[in-house]
Amino acid sequence: MNSFRRLAAAALIALSSSAQAEPPDGTEVTGFGGFFFRAEDPKTLADWYLHNLGIDRVPTTYDVEPWTQDAGPTVFSPYPETSDALAPAGKVFMLNFRTEDLDGLVAHLRENGSEVTVEEEVYPNGRFATLEDPEGNPIQLWEPKDPSN
Repeated sequence: MNSFRRLAAAALIALSSSAQAEPPDGTEVTGFGGFFFRAEDPKTLADWYLHNLGIDRVPTTYDVEPWTQDAGPTVFSPYPETSDALAPAGKVFMLNFRTEDLDGLVAHLRENGSEVTVEEEVYPNGRFATLEDPEGNPIQLWEPKDPSN
């Protein structure tokens, strides 16, 4: 089972076994405002994400708009520490990015020297590819079957 399908299954299991109440309307979060993580070389890694995935660097002034993502489904799923779903071993997160053109993005990444594995199987929710950023953080690319996702 691929990582995204495992993420979705784990999320459903966690949600169905939860006895806690949901937050009252209007008090829940509405999306990610940022993703912050440690890096050995933050500038070089930020440059890699800009040149390879089009994610803008963090603005240095309030006059510059930060990277804005398209609205769409997002899976948020904690995993057991012993899970093998987040390769390589020892990493505590995996980024999953949506794309409308998996083949085009994979070609671009390969032209820039990244090793990318495209899954041959097409799943009911779309197609997937995996790679690592220069510091070994796992990334999954997802081309939803329905482009409106």
